[in-house]
Amino acid sequence: MSMMAAARRWAVLGAALALLNAALTFGNIWPTPLVRWNSTLSAELALFLLVLALAARRGWSPSRRAVGATAVVFVVLVIGRYADVTVQSLFGREINLYWDSRHFTAVGAMLAVVANPWLVALVVAAVIVIPIALHIPIRWALRHVAVSLGDPLSRRALTALAVVTLVLGGIQWREEPFTEIPQFASLNTPTYARQGRLLARELSGVNRRVLPAAPSIDSDFSRVAGADVFVIFMESYGATAWDRPEFLEGLAPARSRLEAAIAASGRQVVSAYAESPTFGGSSWLAHVSLLSGTEVRDGDTNMRLMAEPRRNTLTTAFKRHGYRTVAVMPGLRRAWPEGEFYGFDAIYGEQELAYRGPSFGWWDMTDQYALAKMDALAVAGTNRQPLFVFFPTVSTHTPFLPVPPYQPDWAKMLERRPYDVLTLDEAWSHPPDWLDLGPGYIKAMSYAFDTIGGYLTVRGDRDFVVVLIGDHQPPAVVTGDGASWEVPVHVIASRPELLTRLGRHGFRDGLAPAHPALTSIHGLMPVLLDAFGDRSATGAGY
Repeated sequence: MSMMAAARRWAVLGAALALLNAALTFGNIWPTPLVRWNSTLSAELALFLLVLALAARRGWSPSRRAVGATAVVFVVLVIGRYADVTVQSLFGREINLYWDSRHFTAVGAMLAVVANPWLVALVVAAVIVIPIALHIPIRWALRHVAVSLGDPLSRRALTALAVVTLVLGGIQWREEPFTEIPQFASLNTPTYARQGRLLARELSGVNRRVLPAAPSIDSDFSRVAGADVFVIFMESYGATAWDRPEFLEGLAPARSRLEAAIAASGRQVVSAYAESPTFGGSSWLAHVSLLSGTEVRDGDTNMRLMAEPRRNTLTTAFKRHGYRTVAVMPGLRRAWPEGEFYGFDAIYGEQELAYRGPSFGWWDMTDQYALAKMDALAVAGTNRQPLFVFFPTVSTHTPFLPVPPYQPDWAKMLERRPYDVLTLDEAWSHPPDWLDLGPGYIKAMSYAFDTIGGYLTVRGDRDFVVVLIGDHQPPAVVTGDGASWEVPVHVIASRPELLTRLGRHGFRDGLAPAHPALTSIHGLMPVLLDAFGDRSATGAGY
């Protein structure tokens, strides 16, 4: 063989190895779904080469069919790596295929509505085409590696390369490695092993978390007697709204308007942080944790809690003290069996709220309309029971845009055309930018603050106690890497004794909460119960 041919053969082998290594070691370009290649090495590829070299030394030669099948395995590993590095970047948490997969269709439907049709078509095409496109170069690379293993010199070189790589990788993975060069990528096979363990655990019930005993939900509600109590879960309202400088600055005007509305209505506000049981989604885990006083971090715990005979929730506690309990659910489009567990007297879903105004993305209804309709159905009038209202908002849901306009004339919100044409066209002219959701987050949160402040102003004559709490942080594509799971909690009221009680628990005056979190969301329930009234049956309180 001529030197030119030999050089070409070694160059092709080097290119094949580089391609296979890159396929198993790429990283994420935060905060996008895109990837980047880096200089890290794959220990899994080294182990694979060593096994092939040892087999080739014993005379084994892979067939074309075996090379094609191995390429399929590599494609599966590539897809698994993409999911692993991208999900962490976009959502800030590990995915659990057993529980999260059941929401894929709903998320897909949402994105199909709010995203540009060409973008949706591109994503669908990519899902189909990319695995095929990956298989072709990977199969080419594997075929050249297989051919090289037939040559003794190439086989010895690949064996030496694999052994050295594995030794260096083993050294680096020690607790105190004496070398950091070369760097090694995280392994890909554990991703599938981890999901397999999760699947086996969920299906078998082995090592399931034992539900704690039902907490005592005891209070005489003396410090809220006669008031309407609202628990408003603000979608995607996390600590990042206060922690990231661009959000702190961008939301400052809306927060100032909310503070002014609170003061003008004769009320005060105290604030703190609580730790949510979820991040970037799965709002219902935060809802059930607060209303039941039990930590719920996954679907299995949620389902087992719902199946238990316990029916002692924050909702039923208010009901026992003469409150009419109402759930305002603008995102509710189907049956909600959880409502029976919570014990609501009335549930206002999509049908009961009967929104007929313009649509804004996936969530047709706006939070301002939901509040206005709830007010007309439950708050307006005299000689009625005090209300306990549970309201999870929707207008600040990912991808945040388009944002509904805020309508200062609340009476118009119940009309079929609540906005003029120019205002509506302006709102619709801002589609979501999937590679930069931050500006949309500021717009959506500003709308949410204006909505709450506006309602407090409209009902400045009413005795309200409002617990305004974030359900979870927005996705990691908004928060950035390494964000906490903390969410703000604000309590707005005109009852000094109640607010003083919360101050003893660590709440601070004003709208700005202070780190660290006082408690978890489920731990917030006994704090609120103590603030709402005396807990003589349990001896709780100060």
